[in-house]
Amino acid sequence: MKGAEVDFSMENSDDEKDGVFGNCMPKELSISLANGTKFVDEVLRGPSDRCLENFRMDKQAFYKLCDILHSKGLLRHTNRIKIEEQLAIFLFIIGHNLRTRAVQELFRYSGETISRHFNNVLNAIMAISLDFFQPPGSDIPPEILEDPRFYPYFKDCVGAVDRIHIPVMVGIDEQGPFRNKNGQLSQNVLVACSFDLRFHYVLAGWEGSASDLRVLNSALTRRNKFQVPEGKYYLVDSKYANMPGFIAPYNGVLCHLNEFVGGYPSRDSRELFNQRHLLLRNVTDRIFGALKARFPILLSAPPYPLQTQVKLVVAACALHNYIRGEKPDDWIFKMYEHDTVPETESLPPLEVEQPIMQVENPALDIAFDTEQLEFSSQLRDSIAGDMWGDYISDLSAM
Repeated sequence: MKGAEVDFSMENSDDEKDGVFGNCMPKELSISLANGTKFVDEVLRGPSDRCLENFRMDKQAFYKLCDILHSKGLLRHTNRIKIEEQLAIFLFIIGHNLRTRAVQELFRYSGETISRHFNNVLNAIMAISLDFFQPPGSDIPPEILEDPRFYPYFKDCVGAVDRIHIPVMVGIDEQGPFRNKNGQLSQNVLVACSFDLRFHYVLAGWEGSASDLRVLNSALTRRNKFQVPEGKYYLVDSKYANMPGFIAPYNGVLCHLNEFVGGYPSRDSRELFNQRHLLLRNVTDRIFGALKARFPILLSAPPYPLQTQVKLVVAACALHNYIRGEKPDDWIFKMYEHDTVPETESLPPLEVEQPIMQVENPALDIAFDTEQLEFSSQLRDSIAGDMWGDYISDLSAM
C-alpha cells in the first residue's frame, strides 16, 4: 500500500486571489476591522448566536474547548495571538469555506501566520479527537424505543453505517484513483452514527474510486478496527452485504414510502421492512447535512495537501460530536433533528486511512461462515415477519 506523505503546511497558491469559494461569508467580512484580535473580542463579547454564526459553536463551548486544548498542552498563547484567536482562525476557515487570503485580510496577519495556526489547531484537535467518539451504550436508543414503527423490531440496532464522498484536491498524477463513478475527485469516507446525530466511527482518506465494501472491509480488519457490540447491529443500505453486525434491506424489493405519506398500504413483509429500515437509516442523511451545514469547507475541495484534507474530515466529525454534547439544541442541529422522508430510496477508535493507490476490488474480504450468514438472513426475516404480523393486526383492528 502506498500512503500519502504527511505535509503539515497549507498551500498558498496564486489561485487564492479569488478570495473565497462558496457563499458562506458572514457579515463581518464586509466590515473593516483593525485586526483579528479586535474581531475575535467583539464576537466573544457579543451574543452567543454571533459566536455560533462566526465560529460554529456558542461561547460556552468555544471557551471550554480553548481550556481543553490549553490544559492538555496542545496549544499555547504566543506574544501576538492568544489561544482564543488561534482557535477562531481555524473555525472561521472551516466554518465559512474561506481561503487563506480572505482570512489574512480579515485578521490582518500574514499568510504564513494564518497557515501555521490553522495547522497547529488542526493537529491539536486531531490529538484529542478520540475523546469525542464514544461507542454505543447497551440501552435501546430512545428514537427506537419510543416509536412503535421501530420497537421492538429494531431493539438491538445501535445506529447506521454509510459513506459520504468529500471533494478532494490532488495532483494530476494522482487523480485517477480519486475519481469516483460520477467523474468527480473525492475521498470515500465511512461513518457509523447513532440516531441522536453523533458519530461513533469515522474512517477517512480512501480514494473516491474505492468500493464501499472495500472501505468497510478496511474498517473491520485494520489494527484499530471498527467493532460492533456483541448482539447488536447497524443498518446499512444495499451497497453493503447483509452480514453479522449489519442489516441491509431486501434486494429487488421496491421501497415505496406510502406508509409514511398516507398512500397505499405495504404489500408484503419485505416491502414494509424496507420502508421502515429506510426511514430509520435516514439518520445518515441528517447527520451529513448537519456536518456540512456547520463546516462547509467539506462542500468543495480545499487547496491543502492531501493529508490535511483527510484530517479536516476527521476533525470536523470530532468537533460535531463535541458541540452535540455541549449544545445539542443549537439552530444547526435543530434543522436536522427530526426524521424526514428521504428522496431516494463503535467503538471504534478513529483512524485516518492512508489512501490506497490501486484499483479497488469490490469483493468483501471478511470471512463469514455459512452459519453466520444464514443467521443474519434469519434475523432479518424474523424482524420483517414480526413487523408484518403486527402491521396486519393493526390494519384489521381499524
